[in-house]
Amino acid sequence: MAATVFYLDDIPEPGAIAVLDGPEGRHAATVRRTRVGEPITLSDGRGLLAESEVVAAQKDRLELKVHNRVLAAPATPRVTVVQALPKSDRSELAVELMTEAGADTIIPWQAARCIANWEGKAGKAVDKWRAAARTAARQSRRAYIPEVTDLHRTRGLLDAISKVVQTDGIVVALHESGAARFVELPFGKATEIMLIVGPEGGLTESELTAFAAAGAEVTLLGPTVLRTSTAAAVALGALGALTHRW
Repeated sequence: MAATVFYLDDIPEPGAIAVLDGPEGRHAATVRRTRVGEPITLSDGRGLLAESEVVAAQKDRLELKVHNRVLAAPATPRVTVVQALPKSDRSELAVELMTEAGADTIIPWQAARCIANWEGKAGKAVDKWRAAARTAARQSRRAYIPEVTDLHRTRGLLDAISKVVQTDGIVVALHESGAARFVELPFGKATEIMLIVGPEGGLTESELTAFAAAGAEVTLLGPTVLRTSTAAAVALGALGALTHRW
């Protein structure tokens, strides 16, 4: 893959000219100072990659000749991260880190002990997470931009857990009280994996009980207690080594 990746919803056939404008074009032309003749990898964020070359550059727009297109295989098993809302100063950092570490889907969750509260502003907050995921995906040269879902409450989250378990997936609630150790779970056989990361104040007993009843494994990730904004990235790194994702 070329050193620079930019996202374009509709990538034309090889030989055609693609136009990169809007925020992506402005970033490429003005911030990155991309010039005529430079190679660019285009992606639609859904797995399609295209090698291209800049044939015209303006202040906030690039024209690129597409040389080839290829569909990148998604990482398996697919990993969803349920992220309890971090404090505002670390919220988008959590999204950036888990995107760079390979999360496929991100579910923002209003847990009982969340310091942050998205009541009345969930739409704007989710948009910020989606923008952060897109930027981090570009930085890490990902062919797939993680899906960031709408805000979940615990009741809706329990339904999502049940669906994963019913399809032979593994759901892991990361918590220091877990009897199981993360490295001992049979991730290699899982069709899908869901990681649940609690807030700064930790998961409540009622949440842990409800998750276990829905089929989740309450699991100890490692020997230290991690921040809610970094736990998902650490777990995703471990999964990369414990499965075929890497």
